Amino acid sequence: MRAAALIAAIFAAATAGLAEIVDRVAVSVANQVITESRILVDLRVAAFLNRSDPDLSPEARRDAADRLVDQLLIRREMEASSYPLPAESEADAPEKALIASVGGDAAYDDALRKYGVTREEVKHQLWWQITTVRFIVYRFRPAVQAPRSAVLDEYNREVEQWKARGEINIPSFEDARATMEQIVLEQRANQALDVWLGETRKQVSIIYHEDAFQ
Repeated sequence: MRAAALIAAIFAAATAGLAEIVDRVAVSVANQVITESRILVDLRVAAFLNRSDPDLSPEARRDAADRLVDQLLIRREMEASSYPLPAESEADAPEKALIASVGGDAAYDDALRKYGVTREEVKHQLWWQITTVRFIVYRFRPAVQAPRSAVLDEYNREVEQWKARGEINIPSFEDARATMEQIVLEQRANQALDVWLGETRKQVSIIYHEDAFQ
């Protein structure tokens, strides 16, 4: 799935002493922009959540820019359809679980400093993930179906994986059918999203400013 993080926003110019530093525009999407610093935050937050080393290479920055363009287009569609956004408090539970998995507040703050991100940036990303998943269900799942043949194919793939892991208590198709149907519906909704994003990109002026990816 291409769609996965936060809507791009314009970062304010920062000041250092008397010298003003203006954030560089990396991508122009119609009358909106994605800044270079926004891309770097996206990469650092993603690395933090994945517990991996941040990759800030030109290739990684370009991939992050693509993700942020998709997220911006999704946000525009939410606004156009008057989709009700969930409250930011929806991210409280996953944030608490994340803090616990790291080892508590002190360890969490240490990890944030290591990655160069803030609690607000990480929590906002968690909120955006929740928002995106719910919007995909709202916008695309009603139009997709899960025919029995596709559900059976998915079940057979799962059985092969269970066997490879040495699972003994493998459920019958009928017992697993409801779960397999949800998997197929999710896959097809994500595919519908990708098609929609591809078509929407053709209708919007998107300019990548290559100097931001050097």
